[in-house]
Amino acid sequence: MEYKVVVSDPKTGKSYQVDVKEEQAKKIKGKKVGEAVDGSLLGMPGYKVKVTGGSDKSGFPMKTGLHTQASSYLLLGNGVGFHAERGERRRRRVHGEVIGDQIVQVNTRVVEYGGKGLDEIFPPKPKEAKEETK
Repeated sequence: MEYKVVVSDPKTGKSYQVDVKEEQAKKIKGKKVGEAVDGSLLGMPGYKVKVTGGSDKSGFPMKTGLHTQASSYLLLGNGVGFHAERGERRRRRVHGEVIGDQIVQVNTRVVEYGGKGLDEIFPPKPKEAKEETK
């Protein structure tokens, strides 16, 4: 089991991607959208992050209010999974709000900050040099 966790910093507007595997992933499994997670699971001691959403392996978004780990079809108006025009509604596939085995990406937002800055914890990767063609 493996998750790609995207950590968003509301102060700076930056986001960082963390790959979570095995033991740490087991601690995230079963959490719901809106629940807080300890940042030490993601390598951010002293931080707390809130789960804001995610997507499953087929790319379908997580929807709050659907209390399951499975995906299903819902009649949606405006909101997560469908953007309507003039009162339009359509049946769309969405994933439940519980993080399970089908989830690939988990989106989070920082709610409590720790001692170190996020730029120190996740240093920027050097940009790859482009090859020059003649």
